[in-house]
Amino acid sequence: MPPLKITVIGTGYLGATHAAAMAELGFEVLGLDIAEEKIDLLRAGRAPMYEPGLEELLRRHVAGIEGSTGRLRFTTSYPEAGEFGDVHFICVTTPQKAGEYACDMSYVDAAVTSLAPHLNRPALVVGKSTVPVGSAARLAALISGLAPAASDIDLAWNPEFLREGYAVQDTLHPDRIVAGVTGERAETLLRQVYATPIAEGSPFLATDLPTAELVKTAANAFLSTKISFINAMAEICEAADGDVVRLAEALGYDDRIGHKFLRAGIGFGGGCLPKDIRAFMARAGELGVDQALTFLREVDSINMRRRAHMIELTQEALGGSVLGRRIAILGATFKPDSDDVRDSPALNVAGQLHLQGAQVTVYDPKGTDNARAVFPTLRYEDTALTAARGADAVLHLTEWREFGELDPAALGEVVTERRILDGRNTLDPAVWRKAGWTYRAMGRPTALPARLSPARRR
Repeated sequence: MPPLKITVIGTGYLGATHAAAMAELGFEVLGLDIAEEKIDLLRAGRAPMYEPGLEELLRRHVAGIEGSTGRLRFTTSYPEAGEFGDVHFICVTTPQKAGEYACDMSYVDAAVTSLAPHLNRPALVVGKSTVPVGSAARLAALISGLAPAASDIDLAWNPEFLREGYAVQDTLHPDRIVAGVTGERAETLLRQVYATPIAEGSPFLATDLPTAELVKTAANAFLSTKISFINAMAEICEAADGDVVRLAEALGYDDRIGHKFLRAGIGFGGGCLPKDIRAFMARAGELGVDQALTFLREVDSINMRRRAHMIELTQEALGGSVLGRRIAILGATFKPDSDDVRDSPALNVAGQLHLQGAQVTVYDPKGTDNARAVFPTLRYEDTALTAARGADAVLHLTEWREFGELDPAALGEVVTERRILDGRNTLDPAVWRKAGWTYRAMGRPTALPARLSPARRR
């Protein structure tokens, strides 16, 4: 049997990474997008977003680049994609509907309705986008009515579990592969696609379509709940003079709980967790089981309160008002190792402080251009030192490694007052206080210098 050819519909964060990874696994791949400027970037071996390792992978495989394997090409043509592919991955975005909690399926629907009329031979269509449960069955019916080779077209759902900053690793070496299928043919083809990671030990779980659709949203709901739980504990610590960092450390040693996602701070953001839990609640309501997910409303509420609390801490630190005060913001992206500022708590806090009359200067290692597009009225600098010059307070809001390695003494030379607010609880208060800084962190009103436990010393 000839080797499988793969198409990837949608070349944003998910699709560009998936296409490059499939080429790395040895497949001939054709990526498709309707945005010509994005395709032009990818054809030049450049990623449309910052993701560690992605551009190296693209340059290794994009056709026309010297020394590449030539296994990866890009197009804007659906007829070309339909003719080329044996397996078609749908990787387009599913944003939140404007003014609603529900998921906007228009991009997925458009991709399927554009591709299906060009499916003239046996093929497998695989959804990777995060969608409301029940979408796969509806899309299968759509394909059945539009594809010339409808009886030979299967649809499967293969949710993505990528972490921004680790997407290449997560695609090539997934911690699990979930395949929602309706028959043996689809499962066999997906096992071929993922033969290398399966051979390396990645578990392959074949399920029905609804279960596969639910896995991603359920996982994001759980992670969101865990983050908001520790942030709720931070609120208690604020009131009771506790230390949420030490509390989280103690909780994490319980192997039923674990240390991951127990870092209190200004909360989660990005293009996945916030909109996914809201879409999950909306879909539960449509299914008549809205009470099953009412707890997610409080998860969402706790998360949004963290941003407001950061504003309150800043006001408190500056004597009750930020009007006319100079504030340096370290971080604009919603997490480190990404240029993604979608629903970023850091940028949201920066924008709110600006609206309250503060003179806000932002520095982020990778997200400045995207941040400027969202908040053009903020001031941006190219280094932490220049951003902090003349500042009355410095806010640490994205936990880039670079910020953890800053020299507090050197930073102290350029600020007006040595006052730092740690919105991510990753800086060592002892180091900053030793350099003469007033240190304040969320959930740690009387934070003691960090002490290494025996487990941490190892």
